[in-house]
Amino acid sequence: MSPLQAPLLEMRGIGKAFPGVRALDQVNLRVLPGEIHAVVGENGAGKSTLMKVLSGVFPYPSYEGDILFDGKVRHFSGIAASEAVGIIIIHQELALVPLMSIAENLFLGNEPARFGVIDELEVWRRARELLAKVGLNESPGTLIGDLGVGKQQLVEIAKALAKRVRLLILDEPTASLNETDSAALLALLRELKSHGIACILISHKLNEIEQVADTITVLRDGSTVANLHVRDGAVSQDDIIRHMVGRAMTDRYPRRTPSIGAPVLELRDWRVGHPLHPDRDAIKGVDLTLRRGEIVGIAGLMGAGRTELAMSVFGRSWGKRIRGSLRIDGREVDVSTVDRAIRAGIAYVTEDRKSLGLVLEDTVARNTTLANLPGVSSRTVIDEGREFGVASDYRRKLATRCSGVQQAVVNLSGGNQQKVVLAKWLFADPAVLILDEPTRGIDVGAKFEIYSLIADLAAEGRAILLISSEMPELLGMCDRIHVMNEGRFVAELSAAEASQERIMRAIVQGQ
Repeated sequence: MSPLQAPLLEMRGIGKAFPGVRALDQVNLRVLPGEIHAVVGENGAGKSTLMKVLSGVFPYPSYEGDILFDGKVRHFSGIAASEAVGIIIIHQELALVPLMSIAENLFLGNEPARFGVIDELEVWRRARELLAKVGLNESPGTLIGDLGVGKQQLVEIAKALAKRVRLLILDEPTASLNETDSAALLALLRELKSHGIACILISHKLNEIEQVADTITVLRDGSTVANLHVRDGAVSQDDIIRHMVGRAMTDRYPRRTPSIGAPVLELRDWRVGHPLHPDRDAIKGVDLTLRRGEIVGIAGLMGAGRTELAMSVFGRSWGKRIRGSLRIDGREVDVSTVDRAIRAGIAYVTEDRKSLGLVLEDTVARNTTLANLPGVSSRTVIDEGREFGVASDYRRKLATRCSGVQQAVVNLSGGNQQKVVLAKWLFADPAVLILDEPTRGIDVGAKFEIYSLIADLAAEGRAILLISSEMPELLGMCDRIHVMNEGRFVAELSAAEASQERIMRAIVQGQ
């Protein structure tokens, strides 16, 4: 794939503005046939906006510049127009219907028909062919809701193949996948490449980009700052990061000297029945102690019970027949509702910030004060001046990038949305902060900011429980790590003892 080869796609001088914000400024992108082309940058750098321009979500002429596909200037009026020439985008939030079958999802809006009637036999025949191409053995009649996230991603790619894809755009495709599913997806991208299908990959997982990308385009502040040809020579993660953030990052995690105090939260023999099968325990006799100033991690594979444990503690948000003892500062407390858990001093930063952590259409100010409305109210009436002041204070403390606290949260980047979630819980002044995948879908620069904030909160004496699928994150941040498997803690490792090998060994031996 020589750079002299005629490109499949060229984006020249692309510009895009929103009220008060210049999202893209003179961005250039060149993708060759059969190339895996990574687009990286910090949250807010313009990656998603650029892909929305390309795929017709932002139609012509709402942007500046030219899009050339197959050497012809294209003016896409919408997604259907870009799909018609073979440009397919798969968003991070998958566009599948859970209560419909794989086959129905594959051809939704694109059904094979004879004489105006859907040809069921042809649907199943073609569905089997497409599933075989992406390595799925499931029946075409299987409901999407019965598949794991990794298999759903493969269905999305099969759906793209059904539309005769020539350029596949993947936005954070492995953000919610475990290592096995991620490896399978990357292998499939290589297979598609061998058949001449080009791919644009947006990802914050630089190790995965190193494995599969031929070329990397780096965006910063809405502009193209580098084009790195991986196959022409060694391109390190440090090189990519330097271009992304405009500086070298010598440390991925803040340096801290823990000052660990008395126990704050104590769980004893915590058991939780499955919501659909209450007689079957999903959490099986967990003992956990969190101390002041301590960051404790939970490692484990997807489905090990980490999120379920956290949600059961936070107001019994998950599970049935919850039993066991929960003490805060040595005193048994009632956490049977979310409101009672908050009043007891527990906060939970969910892994799904968009659905469960934020009211996306509401403002930064409203989201910041949601968990502690009495803190900005007088006689049950919200004082908007106090609310504005509180939100502005947290915006400054957390360096949240937004046009103002009256901006809708939906228009913020992922990293800044996460800061608003953290601000909401910090205003509630918790003693215990449970963080579930706090840096998922966040770039390396914003991750360091979140890590620094977590370290500062621990230094203030708060007890932190950190759940993460990224083992380097746990190893870099935690004082102790519990390894979880099938609803149980199967190992406890100090920071000095912990390594990726020991964690994986504990998971395997605990099965």
